Amino acid sequence: MDYAISHLCKRFNLSRSTILYYDTIGLLKPSSRGTNNYRKYSDEDVKKLEEICKYRQIGIPLEDIKGLLAASEGIIKKTLEERLDELNIQISRIRNQYHLIINILKNEDLLKRLQIVEKDTLVQILTLAGLNEGDMDMLHAKVEKMSPEGHQIFLEALGIENEEIIEIREYARRLMKNSTGIT
Repeated sequence: MDYAISHLCKRFNLSRSTILYYDTIGLLKPSSRGTNNYRKYSDEDVKKLEEICKYRQIGIPLEDIKGLLAASEGIIKKTLEERLDELNIQISRIRNQYHLIINILKNEDLLKRLQIVEKDTLVQILTLAGLNEGDMDMLHAKVEKMSPEGHQIFLEALGIENEEIIEIREYARRLMKNSTGIT
């Protein structure tokens, strides 16, 4: 069976430009072209794109994926183990950052002296560190539970308006209450 690029876009939640880029770099070439010169993808192409998406989801760079698609099982296993090691290092780094933030928040005098970055910059930093919005919400919830005063000072130091601080802290308390099952 042949599939149009639009089918692949919908099935894998990818943009047309992404699939065309994969074609440009030789990662996923269409198996044929229709009479209208439209790209046609076979079942084998679909399976290949499935593998590409799987490798992308685990953070394998595109330049490495091309080799993995033709690699032996041993090479694939070695690459995945290396990626797992990288993730463990990142997780360890994030845990250290998390504990550092918690310790700063516990020491309110230190927190007051620190020149904290603006909210948007901190969000970008945490996102680059691998935290998503849910992780950041849970961080707020845990900090609010552990040190409500420190949380208040921290949010103020980010230059957040008082109304938004109230919303963040109330949401954090509800989130912690819901996650612990306390009613």
